[in-house]
Amino acid sequence: MNVMANDMSRLVSGARSFLERDQKLLIDGEWVESAGGDTFDVIDPSSGEAVAKAPRGNADDIDRAVRAAAEALNDPAWRDMQPSDRERLMHRFADVIEAHAEELGQMEALDVGMPSLIGQHAEVGNVLATLRYMAGWPTKITGETIDIGNALPEKRFFAYTAREPVGVVGAIVPWNVPLMIAMWKIAPALAAGCTIVLKPSEVTPLGALRLGELALDAGVPPGVINIVTGFGAEAGEALVAHPGVAKISFTGSVATGKAINKLATDTLKNVTLELGGKSPVVLLDDADVDRAAPAIARGIFGNSGQVCVAGSRLYVQSGVFDRTVERLAKEARSLKLGPGLHPESQMGPLVSAQHRDRVMGYIEAGLNEGGEAVAGGKSVDGPGYYVEPTVLVRPPQSSAVVQEEIFGPVITAIPFDGPEDAARFANDTSYGLASYVWGSDVQRIHQLIPRIRAGSVFVNTSPFPHPAMPLGGYKQSGIGKDLGEEAIRHYTELKSVMIGLN
Repeated sequence: MNVMANDMSRLVSGARSFLERDQKLLIDGEWVESAGGDTFDVIDPSSGEAVAKAPRGNADDIDRAVRAAAEALNDPAWRDMQPSDRERLMHRFADVIEAHAEELGQMEALDVGMPSLIGQHAEVGNVLATLRYMAGWPTKITGETIDIGNALPEKRFFAYTAREPVGVVGAIVPWNVPLMIAMWKIAPALAAGCTIVLKPSEVTPLGALRLGELALDAGVPPGVINIVTGFGAEAGEALVAHPGVAKISFTGSVATGKAINKLATDTLKNVTLELGGKSPVVLLDDADVDRAAPAIARGIFGNSGQVCVAGSRLYVQSGVFDRTVERLAKEARSLKLGPGLHPESQMGPLVSAQHRDRVMGYIEAGLNEGGEAVAGGKSVDGPGYYVEPTVLVRPPQSSAVVQEEIFGPVITAIPFDGPEDAARFANDTSYGLASYVWGSDVQRIHQLIPRIRAGSVFVNTSPFPHPAMPLGGYKQSGIGKDLGEEAIRHYTELKSVMIGLN
């Protein structure tokens, strides 16, 4: 199989003009050079060629950005903005983003490798949904009155609680769906009245920088959103350690999350971590296999498997195992691989050569340990970092390909006999982010749901994040939640007030 690289003539004018500009850091509403003046290449994963340069921010840049965010936090223009005005500002921001959805989708094709139409409609669509959902919260963040009675002899009190912005937020975003996850941090921060310093992945910085431009176009006050591109050891670590940052919100690997949590402890920061996943898919013998197989395929092969909630471990009840595997393999073989800018591409490349090699290492190890590739199993000749959609059948439950997060287009399929086995297999991992159940018997499904140790359970559907539903994991999949009302709580501090009346 051969694939081609992106045809840059397909870029819309906005994307083309953005790539032609010298990229800078966004600090205090201004576009500035990095303190060291260094840059790094941004690579198109469909070709392996550089398409832009981004500034290489360091600790000095982080310090400038945090100071700007702290000043904006206490500036009456932001601090005293009415909740209804903050709501309107967020809706304006969403309107500006929507007007540039096609352009942003193309930026994701160049940054991440995903098909631009998926970037435009699925990822940017979620960006808009999240921002508009969170825009409803500024007028609804409340405390409560509490009757504490005569807490002291012959003394009456009026007591209440109030929620206030947590302060300056440091947000560190991964490379797989960078625009979407950036907005999962930005939107609740704005809704709560916080200010933010965003550090995108050095692999995919372009979309975040364009998002910063659109924020200024929408009228977001200077210093409320700051963006520093750079590497984790130089910029990310400085952001976590900075004493002026009150909260860290991180999405990424378990190893990095643990390191961030330890470093944040030195200044006792509020920390939210959305980490890895190895999500099980349980298909019961009364499931509609013809309906389930395409959805399971979307759940693992979408964005080339580079999705934290991807259903990467398929457990099928024995009576329908062979039929399910055959149907899933057919779906895998039907997918059209190609560059993100090509309108017929259904699955793009992996994000980098290093990541492609890592994914192939897992596939080869799974084959060596006894798994059989009934679809895929190989990398693709030609430019770029493509790996075939892969279905591995019956690898050992203890193997690395089953136990460890691959973050690629690889699904393992293992049969089970009864619900007891299904729950045991589903929980046999250090992760607990998402899970999936397919079946027709509602009673059996409801008996299984509470036995699965995961933050989300999707029943008879492929994964989709809804902004009203909290997303986060059990076990080593993280601490805290993104999205929903729960996210708002993570971006606020709760204050108790007791007023003596006589």
